Amino acid sequence: MTSTEILGASPAGPADRRRWFALAIVMTAAFMDLVDVTIVNIAIPSIQRDAGASVSQIQWITAGYALAFAAGLITGGRLGDIHGRKRMFLIGIGGFTLASALCGFAANPDMLVASRILQGAMAAMMVPQVLSIVHATFPAHERGKVFGLFGAIVGLGAVSGPLLGALLTEWNLFGLEWRPIFLINLPVGVAALILGSRYITESKAPRALKLDLVGVALVTLGLTMLLYPLTRGRELGWPLWGYLSMAGALVVFGALVAYERRKAARDGSPLVELSLFRVKSFAAGIAVQTVFGVALGVFFLVWTLYMQIGLGWSPLRAGLTGVPFSIAVSTAAGLSVQKLVPRFGRRVLQAGALLMAAGILLYIWESGRYGMSIASWQMALPLVVMGVGMGLIVAPLTDAVLSEVPREHAGSASGLINTVQQMGNALGLGLVSVVFFGELGDRLTAAQVGPAFVNAFQHALGWVAAVMAVIFLLMFALPRRSAQHVEGGAQPQEDLSLGTPARTDEPELVG
Repeated sequence: MTSTEILGASPAGPADRRRWFALAIVMTAAFMDLVDVTIVNIAIPSIQRDAGASVSQIQWITAGYALAFAAGLITGGRLGDIHGRKRMFLIGIGGFTLASALCGFAANPDMLVASRILQGAMAAMMVPQVLSIVHATFPAHERGKVFGLFGAIVGLGAVSGPLLGALLTEWNLFGLEWRPIFLINLPVGVAALILGSRYITESKAPRALKLDLVGVALVTLGLTMLLYPLTRGRELGWPLWGYLSMAGALVVFGALVAYERRKAARDGSPLVELSLFRVKSFAAGIAVQTVFGVALGVFFLVWTLYMQIGLGWSPLRAGLTGVPFSIAVSTAAGLSVQKLVPRFGRRVLQAGALLMAAGILLYIWESGRYGMSIASWQMALPLVVMGVGMGLIVAPLTDAVLSEVPREHAGSASGLINTVQQMGNALGLGLVSVVFFGELGDRLTAAQVGPAFVNAFQHALGWVAAVMAVIFLLMFALPRRSAQHVEGGAQPQEDLSLGTPARTDEPELVG
């Protein structure tokens, strides 16, 4: 295929089949990333017991991944724009697979933390290419279907991760304890690497860009100064330097904005395309993604600790308890983009926020009423309500944020989307020290652990419910109906994902 040929122009031809093969491969990579996060959450108590990891190291196994992921995502997206999205995707998935092997064979908790940070950095090279390959490959009228599939993959990852992690931990294959949760990535990663090199068509930004190294340094420095004190603050007694570092991060981000404006005016190759924030749907969606990431970061970690340490459940029971939630997410995500958003627009996302808040409040009530004797089936109703709410948000929100983004900036935009969500996630993980561990007393006796964890869980969920209320209000800034608008001269056509006219252009495809 030449650079002037349009991938998938002939619906019945081989190019169309190649396009859908490529989609399956990048979705597999997204699935790997999602499963890896949820697998680790369910295995945390096992890692703590087997490897002797401290509370701080446990936080870093999750937050270190999120920090490296957030710090590298914008760079990863821009590298895809410059050097080719296929190339960076293959580098990312290869590095992710190698880092998974290092995690699986980690000799001690410190090596595991370092390997998780490397894994997050490699995911930052891989994940932005998923959305940008989709955005650059599929015309506007097909993206609704594609993002619906993406939402279903999110739900499937949420279903598979806890169950797979629970089974692998319970089975203790070859006496490896928790290690197979990472080693299972190896055959999947190798297969995706081989098939991706064959079926994914290369695409780049239409004009030559350069990597903004100063921007990379400022983004990484700012995020590290903000997130590191949050994740270490409680362990170190909230020292003064932590507050100074977080305040200094705001100065660094201000310097980044000023520099990026000059960089854009000088050579048109900024790391962060600030013009994207003039697109209302993008700016509003970025705010929602950030706060949503905070809520998810808090909930999933404290939920795991509550079930396995507080209630004393096995990993398998905890994983099975989450199945109704995951199925609800997957089902609602598939329906929201295809059926609901074209008809009701922004109200679908707002309904999702309210449903999540209602499910959380119901969970708090049930946890308080039944205490330590609560059963898995009693959690099903609040989890289903929460899952439906999350499904109504996760898929259409991604579509809405990218709907009016020019394809030449697809990599930068998808990098920003993932960055702010991961930044929010890392912020949430850092806040767990305050809203959850801060509620636990020191030197708890065995009899006190359960009730203390139940109380801390209810306290943390109260904060999550408040965050969902903030998200509901932020969603008023989203357009009622988003138009899929990208630069180019093609004629308008129906955008099935949003039910409004859209203009399309084609990316530069190579090979």
